[in-house]
Amino acid sequence: MADRPGRAKAPDAPPDTDGENWAAVAVAITERMSTRRIGQQELADRAGIAVSTLRLVQHGATRRVRTRTLTAIARALDWPDDHLVRVLTAGQSAAGDDGEETAAVARQILEGIRDIRDDLRALLRRLDDLDRQRSR
Repeated sequence: MADRPGRAKAPDAPPDTDGENWAAVAVAITERMSTRRIGQQELADRAGIAVSTLRLVQHGATRRVRTRTLTAIARALDWPDDHLVRVLTAGQSAAGDDGEETAAVARQILEGIRDIRDDLRALLRRLDDLDRQRSR
């Protein structure tokens, strides 16, 4: 079956099934990770998924990935919960579509919370190190 004209596919991506465009999901995630300057491990941690699952999605998903996994990734990238599902079914990235003021404020709040969480984790690691040193 020939590809439709003007439609880019991710390398090694399987053919679309049932109107789902996994290649578009892969591109959207990769572009957002680049923009946010986060790696696979950090995104997987934020989303609460395995890095291997994230890699699978980034390579065009060779098997069905659950909607809740896409939702978790979308949240971790500060997108609306249904963003990646919409990309999957519409076959296009809407990365620039979330320009509403309320969404921007929500993203800023989430980023602030994540920064606080990361700082707290670093402090807890330091406390653990101090406790280990004291117990020696």
